[in-house]
Amino acid sequence: MKPHFYKILFLISLSLSSCASKHNTEIPVGYGWSSNSINTVKFRKNALTTFKNFQFIAYYDNEGYVILGKRKLKTTNWELVKTPFTGNIKDAHNTISIAVDGEGYLHLSWDHHDTRLRYAKSKLPLSLDLGKEESMTGNAEQKVTYPEFHNLPNGNLVFFYRSGASGRGNMIINSYSVKDKKWTQIQSNLVNGEDQRSAYWQAKVDKKGTIHLSWTWRESWDVSTNHDICYARSEDGGLTWKKSNGEKYTLPITIASAEIAWKIPEKSSLINQTSMTADENGNPYIANYWNENNIPQFQIVYLENGVWKKTNTAFRKTSFSLGGGGTKKIPISRPDLVIQEKGKNRNLYLLFRDSERENKVSMTYTNLSNNSEWKIIDLTTASIGEWEPNYDISLWEKQKKLHIFLQNVNQVDGEGLAKSEPTMVRVLEVNHLPE
Repeated sequence: MKPHFYKILFLISLSLSSCASKHNTEIPVGYGWSSNSINTVKFRKNALTTFKNFQFIAYYDNEGYVILGKRKLKTTNWELVKTPFTGNIKDAHNTISIAVDGEGYLHLSWDHHDTRLRYAKSKLPLSLDLGKEESMTGNAEQKVTYPEFHNLPNGNLVFFYRSGASGRGNMIINSYSVKDKKWTQIQSNLVNGEDQRSAYWQAKVDKKGTIHLSWTWRESWDVSTNHDICYARSEDGGLTWKKSNGEKYTLPITIASAEIAWKIPEKSSLINQTSMTADENGNPYIANYWNENNIPQFQIVYLENGVWKKTNTAFRKTSFSLGGGGTKKIPISRPDLVIQEKGKNRNLYLLFRDSERENKVSMTYTNLSNNSEWKIIDLTTASIGEWEPNYDISLWEKQKKLHIFLQNVNQVDGEGLAKSEPTMVRVLEVNHLPE
């Protein structure tokens, strides 16, 4: 097929999806690899990010090259650069993560699944022109998986990754100083699997700079051995860690010392690497799904007045069972979560995809302050395949604007590949949130 034919197909789909909601806008970016879900897996931090008035994006094209993009907010024209860097796009683990530091330099990490660290940084602020591939610290950089950047309020960055293989890996944290323009390893083994298990985490930096960390334990390579949701927080950029009651952890954190926010047994179809957020008072909210009455339901565990509580969206009707290894083809996506506070109201918005709703981009929401029922809306009319949600965290935190990375992708169970043409990468701008 020719590129102009792809464009015709995209314009048709765009005209259909534009009818989904008058409150949403889809901004086309460029064509990306779609034969698996590598461009849309949940553990990208970040797929999309904003610094000042510029939004940045990254994805793999159909040849496996890293594509970088930049645009001014409120415009539709993207500056795109095909970098010289490539990744193993046949493995959906090997995704791309980006961040922009407090001086405007773009940081990129890509192509990891128990392999050496790959990292590069822009030559100038706000530039898509990257320097050469380089090391961060030189420590524990040979067996890297799940790289994540997180922005701190002072402009510095933290970088999380797993060192070691599935079921027996440790959590590493590097810290980047904008003043020194240098990475330092501040945790070489924050959460220790003791060579018996791995922690699969998600993190959130709140407005005060507190790093909230939650994770599930996995006892082997088999996803069915996921269990429990645990919690820790750091108020000093990742150097020291506490439980929710303020008790200081002795590091590394192990299965014996970890605070369990919610007890969930193995074989509960509990997924790993989901999302979390925090409210204005620094209370964490952790989104996941697991079985309730043998049906996996999206659920949120949250801290309120020092007590862990849970809310269950409870709208799903069909059952499935998680098991085995590799990237799975699952009827639902991992969820993403945002919170918006207005006066005494705490509105939670959970983004997801579900085969029960024809794999559209969907949102369920509630006012947690008055225990209102969970309501559901679809943000698109067309199926988005095996997409998972990633939104622009920086833009949401600073402007409360919800922009979502969007691409129709496939995923064959266990790292299989679909025979599919490249599809359009888009940014979905949600211009109005229901209340």
